This record gives sequence, C-alpha cells and structure tokens, in this order.
Amino acid sequence: MRLVVNNIAASSGGAMTVLKDFYYSVCENDKQNEWIFLLSDKYFEETENVKIISLPEIKKSVFKKLCFDFFTGKSFIKKLKPDVVFSMQNIITFGLNVPQVVYVHQPLPFQNIKSFSIFKSYERKMAIKQFLVGGIIKASIKRANKIIVQTDWMKEAVCEICNIEKDRVVKILPNVKNLSQYIDKGSYDSKKFFYPTSEVIYKNNKLLLETGKLLNKDNVKFEVDLTIDSGETVDGVNYIGRIPYEEVINKYNTATLVFPSYIETFGYPLAEARQMGAIVLAADTKFARELLAGYENAYYFNYDDSNALALLMKQVVCEEIKRKTDNISTFDDKDSWIDVIKEVTKL
Repeated sequence: MRLVVNNIAASSGGAMTVLKDFYYSVCENDKQNEWIFLLSDKYFEETENVKIISLPEIKKSVFKKLCFDFFTGKSFIKKLKPDVVFSMQNIITFGLNVPQVVYVHQPLPFQNIKSFSIFKSYERKMAIKQFLVGGIIKASIKRANKIIVQTDWMKEAVCEICNIEKDRVVKILPNVKNLSQYIDKGSYDSKKFFYPTSEVIYKNNKLLLETGKLLNKDNVKFEVDLTIDSGETVDGVNYIGRIPYEEVINKYNTATLVFPSYIETFGYPLAEARQMGAIVLAADTKFARELLAGYENAYYFNYDDSNALALLMKQVVCEEIKRKTDNISTFDDKDSWIDVIKEVTKL
C-alpha cells in the first residue's frame, strides 16, 4: 500500500515535534507499506520504504499553501498514485478521489468560549484562524473519510458542528511520557507557581498579571514563573523565557501549576502536572475537565475572573490547599502513533 502524508505546514515548534514523532514511529513500526512525506524541507533521512518530497515554495505564503490544498495539490498527488492520503495539517487536499484521513489539532473553530474579532488588531490573527481557516477545516472534515482528534471534547465538537457520524471520528491521545519516576515530594514550596506559556492571546497571561496585582494588594508573598521573555512589571511575576524540559519537570515538583489558558486541543502541562502530583489551578474548560477528571489536586476558576484565581493562589500559599498524594495517575507510556498508523492503513 502507498500512503502519502501531507504536512508541508510543519517547520518548527509543536507542529514539527508532532511530525518528527510520527515519522520515527512509521520508520520503526511499519516496514511493509510505502510512505511518501510531503514536507517543506528534507528534515529527515529516507529509508527503504519512507520517501521525502520537499516542496519549500508552498510553505512561503498562506496563499500558496491554500492554492495547493484547493487546486494544484490534487494533480501533484495523483501522480504519486497513493492508496490513502493522510493530512497532518487539519485540511485535506480537495479534489482527490482516493480515501483521505485528516488529523485535526486546531481547536479554535470548535471552542465556544471566545469569539475573536477581526476589527480588533490584537485579535485579528485569531479571528482569521477561527472563522476563515476554521471554515476551510470544517469543509475539509465533511469530505474526509476519517478524522483523527486527540480528545473526547474535540470529537464531540467536530461531530456536532460539522454534523457528521461519530464513527468517522477517532480519538487517539497524543504521546504523554510517564513522569512518575521524576517525582520528588520533598522539594515543594507553596509560595511558588509556574506557567509554561507563550505570547498567544488565549494563553491568557494578562489574567495572571491582574491576579498578581491583587495578591500584592493583600500582601501575599508569592512567585510565579512564566516562560516568556518579558512583560508588564508586577511584583512576584518572573519572566524566565524558554527553559529545558528537565527544568519544566523540576518546576512541577517545586511549584503549583497555574493554567489560565482557555483554548487548547489537549493541554500537555495539565497531563504532565497530574502525573507529577502537582496542585493544578486551571481555567474551567472542557479540555481541562477531561484531562483532570478524578484528580483531587485540581482546582478550577473562570478564565476571566482574576479574583477567583487570586483566592485559589492565596489558599495555596497559606496551605489551606495542600497537595494530596494518594491519587497520582499516569498515562500509558506507549507510542500512540501506532494507533494512528493503524487507522490510516485501514482505509
């Protein structure tokens, strides 16, 4: 069987991590099928049954990528004579008459917490992704033979919003490393908090700054580390920039995870902190409730209520909220990409 994987969009960050994990899983676990990866560069070595086609021009602009997805891609891919096409970038290649599987990991079009405005400059990029790109993703999903998502909430939202049958959507959890071996119960400090974040608007860093100001007014001594380079100066808020993964793990031991982000497909820090037995203060969202279900160290607040978060943080500092260590749970330390390979090759 010949399978074409379209992931021209991936070049860095989380998208590249996902692509890399899938590529190595294919190389290790499927020697019998022929795989052709369409990428923006030759990121990986070819093997006997895995080939790489580099298409850097398509990556240069959104317009060129959309042209490929809607018009030129079908003729290019047809020449490869695939049995199945697997898109890892939310959107199928329109016009193909072969089975297609799409991996959907963009939550913006499927969440109902926030409607971004194209008329606000600081929301415009998110609005385009939510409504314009989101519309293309939904049209793509309706035409795909199979849709793979990472969570139950995404499966339910995709089926409801796109009005498709549940048996066309498969939930496969992403890989989550078993972290139980790194637990250090003696290093926790109730005054320390941690938020692995970025500058994206829905990461909701602004709420933490507002919360910090409230805590300072109440003379509550705290420290919260944010993994961004800079921001508004607020006593107790530290901008530490990107840190190695080993240091992230150490933070789960020493600090409380604060997670005000209100739009995520999965939310890795929630899954990681749960395995480490950390206290988690999370915005009350469907993805957080799903990942933290049954976890006694989880506490929730409304994503735009700084007073509610300030109260929780104060309770942690004063040790009114303490770590419970009797229900720490781990995720299966298996390669979930094997399940993805099985779903793709089923067609």
